[in-house]
Amino acid sequence: MGQQEKVATSLAGAVSEEISASLTAVDAELARRYPGDPGTRQPVHTVYVPGDVFEPGTLRSWGDQALAALDEHAPDAAAFASVLGIPEELAGPVHDRVRAKLEREPVEDLRIDFEDGYGPRPDAEEDEAAARAARLVSEAYANGTAAPYMGIRMKCMEAGVRDRGIRTTDVFLTGLMEAGGLPEGLVLTLPKVTYPEQVTAFVRLLEAFEKAHGLDAGRIGFEIQIETSQSILAADGTAAVARMIDAARGRATGLHYGTFDYSACVGVSAAYQASDHPAADHAKAVMQVAAAGTGVRVSDGSTNVLPVGPTDQVHEAWRLHYGLTRRALARAYYQGWDMHPGHLPTRYAAVYAFYREGLEPAAARLAAYVAKAGGDVMDEPATAKALSGYLLRGIDCGALDTAEVARLTGLTRADLDAFASPRRGDLTVTAP
Repeated sequence: MGQQEKVATSLAGAVSEEISASLTAVDAELARRYPGDPGTRQPVHTVYVPGDVFEPGTLRSWGDQALAALDEHAPDAAAFASVLGIPEELAGPVHDRVRAKLEREPVEDLRIDFEDGYGPRPDAEEDEAAARAARLVSEAYANGTAAPYMGIRMKCMEAGVRDRGIRTTDVFLTGLMEAGGLPEGLVLTLPKVTYPEQVTAFVRLLEAFEKAHGLDAGRIGFEIQIETSQSILAADGTAAVARMIDAARGRATGLHYGTFDYSACVGVSAAYQASDHPAADHAKAVMQVAAAGTGVRVSDGSTNVLPVGPTDQVHEAWRLHYGLTRRALARAYYQGWDMHPGHLPTRYAAVYAFYREGLEPAAARLAAYVAKAGGDVMDEPATAKALSGYLLRGIDCGALDTAEVARLTGLTRADLDAFASPRRGDLTVTAP
């Protein structure tokens, strides 16, 4: 032991107290605006089905069609891996898990569409379809056939369709209440938001509904769909999407990028409208920064190239979708849209390959961090948070098993949750 150092200070304790007092409002504002990730499961995709097409067997039909596409165009693990360029050592695990997922839970998030996918209809027809959607969603949750997340996309808050969107929302939510209440997996999507005031208006609608039914304030959240240039950059040069999150008053759960509406809005020619266009990258980067730390998740858009037709054509579409999905995952867009049952095999293949190829390196880094073992990477708490989040997302979607993660890291699910969303100064690691 060396000589004990003398500790001296120059400032009175009152200085620290005064500084803390001056920052009290800032502390409260940081806690309100940036609560961090909610720690709930984020679906890997959202599937849109028009309101007049959705049936009790829609989810199972999508899974069966996806399995049939695999059987026809890539009948075994080697064939599937060859089409997508999946490494040989991952071919079997990815293929087997994709098939199991399509049999067990083909769709993670379903949106019954009353906007672009449904179009303008007579009021009586849309009323009936919205009421029917509520009944079918309630029945699906009751009988165990629901996706983890389900809801509707209503028409937007623009003048021409505003009343219709409000009424459809009311009919759907009222139908759910009459059928037994709002399911935990309920998700609403507000499309074509241009001004934060439109978000404020939707919040008022939900507040009125909650009050009418005696629900807890804030019970109903919603996603904001980013489909216009004005939602990214407002007329005064500010990032409108950040103001939209604030206007939601804690109800915003996600920002969803609309590939084709946004591309058209900024003048991209139809042949070049895609989620990897520079205009799309810019919009999503702004969304990502605006949402960081707020608890609002960001979702990528979709591809409109469908895997249909002869096998060569299906393979080409699969490679495109697989590549776009892997690209999005590397950029931390962990969710996207799928437009066709044939997209499900490549959605899950891309997601599963992403998590399985990174399992052992991520687990080793996290285990070393916990053990303070050092190594060739000097990780910090923020990296431990990211590593835990990565493993948790892999577990949630079925790419990884809790047991194998525990074996490789020495951590329980509760430990991973604590690292991914740590409370300041409170992190206890237990043995699995």
